[in-house]
Amino acid sequence: MPEEFLYYLWRLRLISEPMETVEGQTVKIIETGEENHDSGPDFFNARVKIGDTEWAGNVEMHALASDWLRHGHDKDAAYDSVILHLVYQCDTQVKNASGETIPCMEVKGRYPEKIFFRYRKLTAARDWIPCASNIGEVDDLVIFNWLDRMVVERLERKTASFEAVLNDTKGNWEETFYIMLARNFGFNTNAAPFEMLARSLPLNILAKHKDSLFQIEALLFGQAGLLNENLDDDYSRNLLKEYSFLRKKYGLDSLKSYNWKFMRMRPVNFPTIRISQFANLILKSKHLLSSLLQIDKYDKLRRFFEVGVSEYWLTHYTFGVESKKKPKALGAGSFDLILINTIVPFLYVYGKRKGDEGFINRALLFLQHTKAENNGIVRRWSATGVKASNAAHSQALLTLKKDYCDGVRCLNCAIGTKILHG
Repeated sequence: MPEEFLYYLWRLRLISEPMETVEGQTVKIIETGEENHDSGPDFFNARVKIGDTEWAGNVEMHALASDWLRHGHDKDAAYDSVILHLVYQCDTQVKNASGETIPCMEVKGRYPEKIFFRYRKLTAARDWIPCASNIGEVDDLVIFNWLDRMVVERLERKTASFEAVLNDTKGNWEETFYIMLARNFGFNTNAAPFEMLARSLPLNILAKHKDSLFQIEALLFGQAGLLNENLDDDYSRNLLKEYSFLRKKYGLDSLKSYNWKFMRMRPVNFPTIRISQFANLILKSKHLLSSLLQIDKYDKLRRFFEVGVSEYWLTHYTFGVESKKKPKALGAGSFDLILINTIVPFLYVYGKRKGDEGFINRALLFLQHTKAENNGIVRRWSATGVKASNAAHSQALLTLKKDYCDGVRCLNCAIGTKILHG
């Protein structure tokens, strides 16, 4: 029996009554405690009555009691706080590092075998998700309640990268938002160089030139390492001249041009176009974060991000190579990705740090008003019968697949649990 199934039996109190240790003492679970996902005993802070004595401490679980010895727990003081050893079969009695005997309770023959049979069948499935052939049996209410939890788990996980940048900026929320927004203007392909660009060019420098798109573009393109002496049109030469002056003024060191990727990309997604769009957004909003925090409607947010490119880029995709004149506004799909990957997680982190539920709810509401992503995983969920109606659902389904289905964590999943119990 896998240990994870023992965790499941313990967590849901599915062990048949009356419970007792192999020594014949009665066992009553008062509190199951908290499951431990790191090193140490499997459940912390449990409360159990064994015989006439109530104990508070930890619980360790194994398929065989002798696993305690194989894992070296008898020599590890971290396990001296274990008050109960829960096993499928007790093949030996064990002691802790202090020489004290650990009460052992065996679950063999004392659990719902039908649930275990379904569990084995589920985990043996070779489909793209373990429950692909069973999920149709699960009520939509169960599924979508679980997806609500998944989207919060995904936001919690994304919080870490925002927290790291916030620490780097010493708690400067404006600078943190600027860096993370820049990163996601690079999308997957140029995310890293865009973040490097923002980190190398502090927002307070751009703010000093907030009324000049030309100077903002000179700073951004120059710092990106995309300006050089070989460019021969007037716009490029003027940008380089302006950047050279500003570089000396602020003591800037530019990135290398090789950081940027142009290959196998649609021209409209070239970093040159994204940088010009980003420059226009900087120009449009004197204080990016302050402006964002005042927007509480999806439509207003969408309008805020309706930015295009400067005149030069209407007829260019790269420096010095002219093309047919074409407007290059930030598209709806690009905006949705920025909202999903920057705005929503940022509002979530900001709300948590400030203790303001309003921003957390606004983040979730923005997701619910955003079109569901259309990728391979979301399409497979749809073919399986679970259709995402908005970005909150599609984000949740990505998390469910990666964090639960791929690891066959059916016992930790509300959908899996429902299938097991029929």
